Amino acid sequence: MFSATMTITAGAVLLTIIGIAYGGTFMLRVVTGKQGANALQKSFFRAGHAHAGVLVTLGLVVALVMTAADGGPWGDRIAGAVLSTAILIPGGFFFSAMGRDPKKPNRWIALIWVGVIVLTLALLAGGILLIATGAAALS
Repeated sequence: MFSATMTITAGAVLLTIIGIAYGGTFMLRVVTGKQGANALQKSFFRAGHAHAGVLVTLGLVVALVMTAADGGPWGDRIAGAVLSTAILIPGGFFFSAMGRDPKKPNRWIALIWVGVIVLTLALLAGGILLIATGAAALS
């Protein structure tokens, strides 16, 4: 069973999927030419939208796995860290391509790298926690 904190977090994340779906309508306007965007913006907006959906889904799966394995408070923190990357990485794509006809990404691209580091560390910690929890259950 989810902790109260993770239950609230999961509910909030489900509501954010509405925003991701609305972002899909924005992407449709970009792709069909109804919303002006240069090649860099089209690529980065696509990547941001795709990463948002995938990382939200991954975060919810990690939360479920951590809860099923009784990962406790550390499992909640790990799932929260994975979910935070659903803000960081897409934010890096979207914000770094903003402006009128940008030729290259701006400094906001650093958010992508911060998100990648957080995601990597969270998944590493999650894998270790799950292996340790499973090994302890064998004893």
